[in-house]
Amino acid sequence: MVDATILNDRPDRVAVAAQWQLIWWAFKRHKLAMAALFVTVAMYIVAIFPGFFAINDPILQNARSTFHPPQSIHFLDTTNGFSFGPYYYGMKLTRDPNTLAAIFVEDTNTKIPIQFFGRGYTYSVLGLFETDIHLIATTDNTKPLYLFGADRLGRDVYSRTVQGAQISLSIGLVGVFLSLLLGIVLGGISGYYGGRIDFVMQRVIDFVLSLPTIPIWLALAAALPQGWPAALQYMMITIILSFTGWAQLARVVRGRFLSLRTEEFVAAARLDGVSEGRIIFRHMLPSFSSHIIASMTLAVPAMILAETSLSFLGLGLQPPTVSWGVLLREAQNIRSIATAPWLFMPGLAVVIAVMALNLFGDGLRDAADPYNK
Repeated sequence: MVDATILNDRPDRVAVAAQWQLIWWAFKRHKLAMAALFVTVAMYIVAIFPGFFAINDPILQNARSTFHPPQSIHFLDTTNGFSFGPYYYGMKLTRDPNTLAAIFVEDTNTKIPIQFFGRGYTYSVLGLFETDIHLIATTDNTKPLYLFGADRLGRDVYSRTVQGAQISLSIGLVGVFLSLLLGIVLGGISGYYGGRIDFVMQRVIDFVLSLPTIPIWLALAAALPQGWPAALQYMMITIILSFTGWAQLARVVRGRFLSLRTEEFVAAARLDGVSEGRIIFRHMLPSFSSHIIASMTLAVPAMILAETSLSFLGLGLQPPTVSWGVLLREAQNIRSIATAPWLFMPGLAVVIAVMALNLFGDGLRDAADPYNK
């Protein structure tokens, strides 16, 4: 039954609306899910073009900026009259006279303007071309801006967090795609043919589901050679995460195929001489595609958390590869917790990404069947 509010607002359109239109109308009424959708889209835009959103070179080290604290951007300046425009103050490095610890003090006499769509370090856009245009750029390269502070090597945490989004967010999509492919193919074969094939497939699925996920991840990731290039490490970690993520979806697909193979439209397609591949992919899969899409959306956060956990423990991606899990390894010692809490900012990015994707997935799952209230 269609949602009454949709029916009242669009009585004529509902009768002829496609399924995706009904899903979209129901999804738009889920305000929290809509907000999560905008956050998710924004994060993936940043992940696609990290160099544009970064301020400083994420791999550039600066010995004078070790554990540099975060800086604020100001817009109104009333010191000498009144002026409007983004700027920040430079920082002076001093020493505590008693402990000789490095202390950064804001220098209000050094006002550094900020440019939007200005020029900075050169980066590659999707490996297609190079440019030096950035959303935010400083006008004084000798006094860089550290929005999230700097790490123990003087590298910009904000720029590295933005760069790490490319790996951490994409590994979730790639991993879920591989899990989806395995789940649909193996679950579909099991449910469509039944009999001995179904029995063998289900025993394989039972075996995969019985494996302790975290120890298996750790064992397989630890078996990877440490000297492998970053691209190969990325591919193998993605395959490892997908290896244990397909079984649950395969069981769901198998159940739906078992119920659909006796439906009249499937029997009619068989009598019409339609090939089995066309019956599966043209007639049966589209009937529950909304459920598959919702399952994919909810599986992406699990993949992101898995990669972050493996990399944090030193068993996933390795430096110089930049991901959120690799960045969080900088916050494993007591000095970081006590003197540089801003090193946890990549963890905040993980929390925001996982919450946004979960809320988006929940809203999509609720709207996936717009014929039910």
